[in-house]
Amino acid sequence: MSDAHGAPADVILADAEVWCGDAARRPARAVAVRGERIVAVGTDDDVRAFRGAETEVMTFPGRMIVPGFQDAHVHPAIGARNLMNVNLDDLHSAQDYLDRIARVAAANPDLEWIVGGGWYNLVFAATDGPRKEDLDAVVPDRPVFLLNSDVHAAWVNSKALELAGLTADSPDPWDGYLVRDPDGTPTGTLQEGAAYDVLRTVAAQPTVGQWKTYLLRAQQELHALGITGWQDAWVEPDLLRAYRELADEDALTARVVASMWWDRHGGMEQVDRVVEQRAWASGGRLDANTVKIMLDGCPESCTASMLEPYEGAFGERHDRGIQFVDATSLAEAVVALDAEGFQVHQHALGDRAVRGALDAIEAARAANGWNDARHHIAHLQLPDPADLPRLRHLGVAANLQSFWAQPDPMVAEITRPRVGDRTARLYPIGAIRASGAVMCMGSDWPVTTPNPWLELEVAVTRRPPGEPEVDPLDASQCIDLATAMAAFARGSAYVNHDDEAGVLAPGMRADLAVLDRDPFDRSRGAIGETTVEMTMASGTVVYGSPTT
Repeated sequence: MSDAHGAPADVILADAEVWCGDAARRPARAVAVRGERIVAVGTDDDVRAFRGAETEVMTFPGRMIVPGFQDAHVHPAIGARNLMNVNLDDLHSAQDYLDRIARVAAANPDLEWIVGGGWYNLVFAATDGPRKEDLDAVVPDRPVFLLNSDVHAAWVNSKALELAGLTADSPDPWDGYLVRDPDGTPTGTLQEGAAYDVLRTVAAQPTVGQWKTYLLRAQQELHALGITGWQDAWVEPDLLRAYRELADEDALTARVVASMWWDRHGGMEQVDRVVEQRAWASGGRLDANTVKIMLDGCPESCTASMLEPYEGAFGERHDRGIQFVDATSLAEAVVALDAEGFQVHQHALGDRAVRGALDAIEAARAANGWNDARHHIAHLQLPDPADLPRLRHLGVAANLQSFWAQPDPMVAEITRPRVGDRTARLYPIGAIRASGAVMCMGSDWPVTTPNPWLELEVAVTRRPPGEPEVDPLDASQCIDLATAMAAFARGSAYVNHDDEAGVLAPGMRADLAVLDRDPFDRSRGAIGETTVEMTMASGTVVYGSPTT
C-alpha cells in the first residue's frame, strides 16, 4: 500500500523504539522514508502500510531511533586538522605531549610548521604554562604552534617566536599577552590575541584543498555520532570557499551554517564583506547567513570579561579581563548586521560579556524591530542571574556547551581561584531552562569531545561521565534527558534556521540516527555509553550499515 500520492516508501525502519522529539513526546515504533522525506511515523502496523515491492525494510530490535542532532557551535575543520597533525587531547602529561610531537615531526620532515593542539592548562597548572625550551628539545629546526584545549592560548617553540619577531622588548597586544620570565623574555605561552597574531600573520595556513580534506574527515567523525548538521563557529574566507566547493561537488552530506568571523581588529567595513560572502557562498546544504563575534576570552586565563575583578593576585594582574569589542562598536555592528538580515552568533563567557551581548541585541530590536534572525549567545559560563530573563524577552537563544558543567579538576584548581564565590553560578543550564529561553547545544569541538552522548550525560548529572559517586557541580542546575536531547535536536535545528529537521514527523527531512540502546533506560548503562549504529541524512545512510 502507498500513501495518497501513490508512491510507496523507499525505506522503512521498524521494530524499534522511536523518540520523535516533538512536544507531545508521543511513542512510535517505526519510520517510513521516501526520498529525502519522512512520510510516516507510528506503530509497525501503521508504517507497514507504506511498504511496496521495492521498499527496503530495516529492523532494529532493542535499538532507539532519534532525530539527527545538530551541533550549534563546533569547529570541525580545526578538530580534524588536529586529528590529522598533532592531536594532544587524549594525553594528560607533558612528557606524553612531547613524545607525540616528536613522532609527528619525525614522520613529516617536509612540514614547514608543526601545528595542532589539545594540551590541557591543568597539566601546567603549577606554572604559567608550557615552555618553549621543552618544544625546542624535540623540534629545534622548525616552528611549532599548538593551541591549548580551550583554543585561547598557544604553546610555541623558539623558532616560532623568532619568525614572529617576539622578544623581551615586544609589547603585549591589546587583546592578549605573552607569558614572560621576570626579565621579560617570552616563555613560549601566548594568550588570546598574542596567539592569534602569530596564527594570522606568520604560521602557515591550510590551502582551500587542505581545508576540504579536513572537513571531509570531520564530517565522517560527526556523522558517526549521529550529527546531521552543524554551525561552524569560526569561518574565514578560505574555509568558506572549501565549504562551497564541497557543497557544489555534492560531497557535503550535512546541513551546515557557516558563521563568518567578525575581525575585532576591523571595523564596519566588514558588513559589506559578509554581505558579499553570503551572496556567493549560500546555497544547497550550505547557509552563510550568520556572523560570529567573539566578545571575550575565558576565566581560566583571566580573559573572560567580568563585572567584578578576578580574585587576589589574579585581580591585581588582570582586573576584569578583556572585552574584545567595546559596547559602542558592538551595538553598531549588531544593529547593522541585524538590519541586513544576518543572524549574530556571539561568544560570551563572563557576566560583563553576556550583558554586553544582550545590550547589543536590545539595541538591534529597538532600531530594526523584531525579526526571525534567531540570534544566539554561546557559552554563558558565568552570566549574571539578573540577565537570564533577558534571553527570552529579547528572543535570544542560549547556545550551551553542557560538557563543561562538571566538577573536573579545572574548576577546582584553575577556575575557582580566579573567580572565587562566583564558581557557584557556573553554567546555569537549569536556570536558563527555567527562564523560558530557547536552548540549543554545541560541543565546541575540539575544545572538548564532539560526542553528544557524553555531553548529554553531563547535562543530566552535572558529573564527569561514568563517575556517579562524584558530587555534582550544583545539582539544582541539572536538566532532564528529554529536554537536553530536544535542545540538541530541535533547538539546534531552530538556531540553524532549519525548520525541516530536529523532529521525526511526516513531511520533515529524513535526518535521523539509530542508537544501540534506549538511553532513557538506565539499566542499559550510563547515557554517555550510548553509541550510534547508523546515521541517515536527507534519506541517505551516511554512517553505519543500512541493514541489520
